Amino acid sequence: MGKKLVVATSHLKRPNPPHDTHSTERMVQAKKALSFLDFFPNAIFGGDMNWDEDSDGPFPLLHGWVDAWTHLRPGEDGWTFDTESNQMLEGRKLLQKRLDRFVCKLKDFKLIGVDIIGSAAIPGVFSRNDNKKIVPTLPSDHYGLLLTVSYKTMVQINDEN
Repeated sequence: MGKKLVVATSHLKRPNPPHDTHSTERMVQAKKALSFLDFFPNAIFGGDMNWDEDSDGPFPLLHGWVDAWTHLRPGEDGWTFDTESNQMLEGRKLLQKRLDRFVCKLKDFKLIGVDIIGSAAIPGVFSRNDNKKIVPTLPSDHYGLLLTVSYKTMVQINDEN
């Protein structure tokens, strides 16, 4: 008998420094999304959260929810926005943040891996950056995340009870 896995994506309110960080709006959006998804025993919420622990504090995880990156790769930065390594952002003020994430509540599934993707240029494609310099083009100004989950077997489910 198969179990349902609900996956939702979002793009939370973007900060507009130095005028407004929109931290309050992001907090409300994140809490609302998780409260809706908390109804499901197996849920993943991911996307461009624009979340910055320095200004927003910890992501508002509900009981039973985990941040996939910090759960699977504790101590690793996981920067998905990096003006130092992303050539498309060359010339901007140094900013390295983990703005994108997956948060998960999984009863019948388990987290296997989370990896940064899209950090290599698209072969033969170039664009102009903010300084009008021609640079290699990446899939996005943010690096992507690839989340791998697996269905728990009955033995795994019974072992956890």
